[in-house]
Amino acid sequence: MVGPTHFLALSSALFFIGAAGVATRRNIVVIFMSVELMLNAANLAFVAVARGLGTMEGQVIVFFVMTLAAAEAAVGLAVILAMFRNRQTVDAGEISLLKW
Repeated sequence: MVGPTHFLALSSALFFIGAAGVATRRNIVVIFMSVELMLNAANLAFVAVARGLGTMEGQVIVFFVMTLAAAEAAVGLAVILAMFRNRQTVDAGEISLLKW
């Protein structure tokens, strides 16, 4: 039988994979996908805890997190596309728009 602890273990593994992707990768698109993986891991944890407690609060929080992720995807991809058009690269080390 698969219980909430299994889902929480999977959620923590996905979160740490995403955190490692953010910390080690230099490609902005891969970093962006790693952040999305971290958000999905948090969603899985919310749903697992809510199911274990027998409440609906976890699903409500997941709804708001998914809305936030959709907005982040729209704005983030637009910013990545604009930076690629200006600099012709998606390497995080090469893009220094905030530096003089």
